[in-house]
Amino acid sequence: MGLATHLGSWLLGTVKNTTGTTAGTIRNMGATVVTQSNVLAYTDTTAKQLFVLPAGAQIVNFYVDVPTAFNSGTNNVITISDPSTNSLAAVTATSANITAGRATVTVTAAQIAEYINVGTTDFIIYGTFAGTGTAASTGLATVTVEYVVRNSDGTYVPTAFTA
Repeated sequence: MGLATHLGSWLLGTVKNTTGTTAGTIRNMGATVVTQSNVLAYTDTTAKQLFVLPAGAQIVNFYVDVPTAFNSGTNNVITISDPSTNSLAAVTATSANITAGRATVTVTAAQIAEYINVGTTDFIIYGTFAGTGTAASTGLATVTVEYVVRNSDGTYVPTAFTA
């Protein structure tokens, strides 16, 4: 396994153009889902650049894997944000600590517009850790973004929707 560089959408499928109405003759093209990962630590209390997504990308999900629990006093939050520091997703502790394991990412309806299309320029994603009370002395998370590479205007050609 390795890394590859490619400009534009990758369309996969066996039928590029619809020529009928039965399986095997109807377009079945789709785009690949790719990922980027980066580490966020308890010391990352100011915005840390985690990822740069290509223009037009569609965010599918964020995963936050925590091998070492965050141990500050209360109200621990990992925030994933855009260049304007608008929240894209948040992980909040269910108790005082963000515990080891896969943390649940919360996404609101207001955040969905940026998930559908990150915009016409490359898109930087930041992460921060915050807690109140006792300062954290441990905590580490691997944040992964899963996204679809599309054209810079958010389209892919051919689309899966046209006959």
